[in-house]
Amino acid sequence: MAGSAAEGAVRTGDNGDVNEPIPVIREVDCGTARLLPDVDRDRAWLLTVDDAPQSYVDLDDPSHLEFEYVTRLAHIVDGAAEPGAPLDVLHLGGGALTLPRYVAATRPGSRQDVVEADRELLRLVREQLPLPAGSGILVHAADARERLEAAAPASVDLLIADVFGGSRVPAHLTSVEYARAAGRALRGDGIYAANLADSAPFAFLRSQLANFAAVFPDLALIGEPAVLRGRRFGNLVLLASHAPIDLAPLVRSCAADAFAARVTHGGALTRFIGGARPVADLDAVASPEPPDGAFRVG
Repeated sequence: MAGSAAEGAVRTGDNGDVNEPIPVIREVDCGTARLLPDVDRDRAWLLTVDDAPQSYVDLDDPSHLEFEYVTRLAHIVDGAAEPGAPLDVLHLGGGALTLPRYVAATRPGSRQDVVEADRELLRLVREQLPLPAGSGILVHAADARERLEAAAPASVDLLIADVFGGSRVPAHLTSVEYARAAGRALRGDGIYAANLADSAPFAFLRSQLANFAAVFPDLALIGEPAVLRGRRFGNLVLLASHAPIDLAPLVRSCAADAFAARVTHGGALTRFIGGARPVADLDAVASPEPPDGAFRVG
């Protein structure tokens, strides 16, 4: 049996009253997971694995998002169709299911499949952060690449990739063959969005952009100016589509965030890619190791 968990998610007093939530700690397939309560919001939790932040979930308000890159992914969800219209969404990487919960709350009736390889992490999330009834979210304990390649052609409106083995994107999800599998799964006007992390000189990020440029005619990149200028390691969101992406609402939303981000597109993005070439499966590598403390908490 994997790990040792705290005795439930709340502390009970001697008189049986329920007091403040307490952390839940458990060994999962990829390390030590911790669910840490947010002292400022009831029923809100931060999930970390080996001290690296993975997800933040507010069970009472799924539209409340704490991580900047998740907010940017949510902007993409918001612009993927008319407000409130249901979508068919495939999530590669589950964590605590922050974005699936957001889609279910903002686009009722959406059909969502979530693929997460860490079975013990899924068990922890199911036990401690259960999904609401009728959410339309199906969770699969499986490898992301295998599940993507098994998806029916042109079956997905939105494909969101947020897969990290520890703090790195696994190598089999960084190749042009992977990008082609994403291209097959998406509908003609569907959107691929991925959370990536890198720093100057951006060798990994440029290779990822080159992979998707070989498959999709329209690409964009979202990142904070400090990250894009190479001043620090950080998250960046890659977008790709077979059809032109309406970027104007996305540009406005990202600029208005508390931590404003820039959307790079067109010629500027082509210049950023430079001479980077697509990377085949045989040569693919995992994303770079973050510097010490880049994404740590506590």
